[in-house]
Amino acid sequence: MTGRRACIDCSFFLFCNTILCFTLVFFVVWSIFLPEEPKFSITNASITQFDFTKTNKTLHYNLELNITIRNQNNKVDIYYNDIQVIANYGKKRFAMRTLDSTPFHQGHKNTTILNHVVLEGQQLVQFGDTELSQLKAETDTGFYSIDVLLALRVKVGYDIFKTRYYQQSGSKINCKLKVPSNFNEKFSGRFKTTKCRNVYIMSDPVV
Repeated sequence: MTGRRACIDCSFFLFCNTILCFTLVFFVVWSIFLPEEPKFSITNASITQFDFTKTNKTLHYNLELNITIRNQNNKVDIYYNDIQVIANYGKKRFAMRTLDSTPFHQGHKNTTILNHVVLEGQQLVQFGDTELSQLKAETDTGFYSIDVLLALRVKVGYDIFKTRYYQQSGSKINCKLKVPSNFNEKFSGRFKTTKCRNVYIMSDPVV
């Protein structure tokens, strides 16, 4: 029994050492190549409906986005398992959906374009006086201030080394948009491509 127990202990020790060595090698390689964060941008956005009914506190909306993701690394690939798109107005969430385009693999030096991402429907929203005043003013100007948040579940890899799937720690990727109204003919404003901030996918890889 003593010999069998010693063999089990030895095997467990070797297993732990193997995992430790693999982890150390991964982070050494990671630190050498210093991968850059992917760049997210909203290249087009439009609203064809954005109506709030005070009596039942319901927002009817139709928001369409084009999202561009650029992996500018030479040797690091990114695997997207889930991309969740969240839309806020005045810090109040009114829409959320998980994209049908996932999962997908993005190779190095590669650009992925997600066109016609549509957030459509109706949502009960508790707007206060500040949000209502802002909504009225922006309806008059034809541009709406909408924060689009992206929540990702990804893994990254270099050659044979790959992480597990993980979510970005901390807050979500944030895209602060000024979206033109397309449902009022008196407005003819155009959307300006907007870079998204708070991207930290490469900062916390999970082995």
